[in-house]
Amino acid sequence: MRVDWILDPVLELPRSAKRLIAILVDAALAILAVWIAMYLRLGEFVPLSGQGWPAAIGALLLAVPIFAMTGVYRIVFRHIGWDAVATLLQAVVSYGLLYAAIFTAFGIEGVPRTVGVIQPIVLLVAIVGSRAFVRKLGRRSGRRTTDGPLSRTLIYGAGSAGRQLAAALADTHKHRVVGFIDDSRDLQGSTIDGLRVWDSTRLAQLIEAYDVKEVMLAIPSATRKRRNEIVAEVRHLGVMVKTLPGLMDIVSGKVSVANIRPLDIEDLLSRDPVPINPGRVEASVKDVSVLVTGAGGSIGSELCRQILAARPSQILLVENSEFNLYSIQRKLQNFAANDPSLASIEVVPLLASVCDESRMRRIFEVYKPATVYHAAAYKHVPLVEHNVIEGARNNILGTHVCAKLAAEFRSRTFVLISTDKAVRPTNVMGATKRVAEMLLQSLASQQPATCFCMVRFGNVLGSSGSVVPLFRQQISAGGPVTVTHHEITRFFMTIPEAAQLVLHAAAMAGGGEVFVLDMGEPVKVLKLAERMIELSGLQVRNDDHPEGDVEIVFTGLRPGEKLYEEVLIGNDPVCTEHPRIMKASEAFPQAERLRKDLIKLQDAIARHDVGPVRDLLRELVPEYAAAPQVVDWIAEQERLAGRAGPAQSQASPSNFQFDNGPLRL
Repeated sequence: MRVDWILDPVLELPRSAKRLIAILVDAALAILAVWIAMYLRLGEFVPLSGQGWPAAIGALLLAVPIFAMTGVYRIVFRHIGWDAVATLLQAVVSYGLLYAAIFTAFGIEGVPRTVGVIQPIVLLVAIVGSRAFVRKLGRRSGRRTTDGPLSRTLIYGAGSAGRQLAAALADTHKHRVVGFIDDSRDLQGSTIDGLRVWDSTRLAQLIEAYDVKEVMLAIPSATRKRRNEIVAEVRHLGVMVKTLPGLMDIVSGKVSVANIRPLDIEDLLSRDPVPINPGRVEASVKDVSVLVTGAGGSIGSELCRQILAARPSQILLVENSEFNLYSIQRKLQNFAANDPSLASIEVVPLLASVCDESRMRRIFEVYKPATVYHAAAYKHVPLVEHNVIEGARNNILGTHVCAKLAAEFRSRTFVLISTDKAVRPTNVMGATKRVAEMLLQSLASQQPATCFCMVRFGNVLGSSGSVVPLFRQQISAGGPVTVTHHEITRFFMTIPEAAQLVLHAAAMAGGGEVFVLDMGEPVKVLKLAERMIELSGLQVRNDDHPEGDVEIVFTGLRPGEKLYEEVLIGNDPVCTEHPRIMKASEAFPQAERLRKDLIKLQDAIARHDVGPVRDLLRELVPEYAAAPQVVDWIAEQERLAGRAGPAQSQASPSNFQFDNGPLRL
């Protein structure tokens, strides 16, 4: 018989009304328990108006007040769990001890003494049963009102996080949890909250048998290796894989449906953390003014967040994108709002281009930063290849401006954020970053007052130029996913790990070091795309699976792109105190030669002359294997138009000055 027409109006009642109903029900159950206890003792039903009335009145007067004082009526029946059962047990035990003391220890004429023991036991069963009954009906009512079918779900992990997740999913009325999967033999075969715990070896069988649509990972402390093993088991089974956040959020009790998110490739490529020395990092930035160029970029913004956590006296955000500057300022304000100890730190947003020497000079004059993190750069390989002049201007001359001012105003440390594309570059972007490294290496040998160092690493997951956000968008749109080449590989690192290691490397610097971050094993981009498609619960469409969901197409290598990235020019890296930070020993030109070539480069940039810029980059970076054709868009249009080219035009005045004699700032 359907009871929804009765239950739904009751569930809509105010909380106070539902508490009153619960009190009346408990009072009735207390009296009913006396009647049943008398029957169990005497073997026949007797009217409570006779010898049983003192027991009934005693139960009524004791039960409701004790239940109220122990918090029974603060429990929401539909969300009842083990904590609520413990509260009910505590309340009934307290009641039972007092009730037994009156009717068993002291005794009341006409009431059998055993009733004082039997009645609390019967009442406990009745109370817990009534709550469980209402909980089941409440969830049934919620499921009835849910739009669409319930998503059948398996939870991987039957620990505390998994149990909390199962309860949270039940309350959404959108998922039907069919069971738990767990690696622990102690849990396998048991039942938790009415759900069976299965052996992980039966995962594929269970997905097929129960028509599972989602597998949710509730194993926040699992290593990356174990997560990869689990994903390898389910990636071909056509289910969506979702996960909970990190262990600290679980410990903090933040397990809710809002914390569940699709398992992303970052979860699988990110590495198990290696502890850093927080004291060393904090000592390099605490209570000093820190300037970050490119503060709104992927790496720059994470650097700012981690620097803020180390408590500088102020943090200067230099950014030429108004939107990015606004975004990072808001993020840092929100971050500081959650930690009162950060409220006194001054966050200064400064719109500026690192190529604008007069603007940057005013910033250094006013704030005199002790530490500079230079993350501002044009990093997108094809775009820089098509915009050679601006790539060289920003990446080389912009670095020169900031480094010169850091030395002039006696900044303590200057850190250049470099890239693995600076190693044997095949593109303008990589060549310009290598020249920037050489510039700082030369300055470090002549400017002991300022510690110049470089930190080189590969792609960061989720950055604005990373393939991961692109693949994610393409998969959401139904494909196709575009990969440039079957064999192309890249190194990947998460943004937080990269920023953390940059800070640690900078804290170790003595001057002139090229630090290289251990990027782990290179990842085949084709495999990356396939895994992202499969993690979305979809299948790759190819010759073997023509009925698949998302196709992968190959577009060919873009200008300046190479198949394999490297992080070392030489083969003799030196280990440091941190296992994921190495030091490279790499040659750089004599200061006088570097100075002359940079003056030529500066003049060519001022004339907007693409050919000489590329030629000079080849001279400065002998390893630079430039593409034979020039693909700069403006230069190409000038060639097609038959113009003489910019070399014939008057060179515009330059704001950049390289002094005569040895390279000095």
